[in-house]
Amino acid sequence: MKNSGFTLIELVVTVAIVAILATVALPMLQLSVQRVKENELRANLRQIREAIDAYKKVADIENGPIKKTISQSGYPPSLDVLVNGVVDEKDPNKHKIRFLRSIPLDPMQSVDQASSQSGNDLLNNWGLRSYKSEANSPAEGDDVYDVYSRSKQIGINGVPYNQW
Repeated sequence: MKNSGFTLIELVVTVAIVAILATVALPMLQLSVQRVKENELRANLRQIREAIDAYKKVADIENGPIKKTISQSGYPPSLDVLVNGVVDEKDPNKHKIRFLRSIPLDPMQSVDQASSQSGNDLLNNWGLRSYKSEANSPAEGDDVYDVYSRSKQIGINGVPYNQW
């Protein structure tokens, strides 16, 4: 009589092989997730920076649609202005010019941090650099010249996310 089925040794060997394959695949999965987050960070930074540049371009038009004093740099006073808009001084109906639909979130911030924030606090998840601050030591000020991630983590390329 021939017994059909698997022996205990065959099952143990099979489970061991599957465990080894899973151990090899897990770091690859984590790296893949990190790459997706990094791509999202790049896209979000580009989107905000393009909106800041668009605001600056419109503000620098002499007698243009955005009212600006000589002491102002022409950069938006806050990220909120890019979403809520600024009154078009040239429009008789005083419609607003908007540069972003919403402020994208920093994907490098942890889920717990993002979910604990509400409303306007979401705008504060980006680090802000004013026009007057130095590039190597960004500081907030009267305007928003640039944004950066507040994450202390280092990217796959070896550059910290807050320097992207």
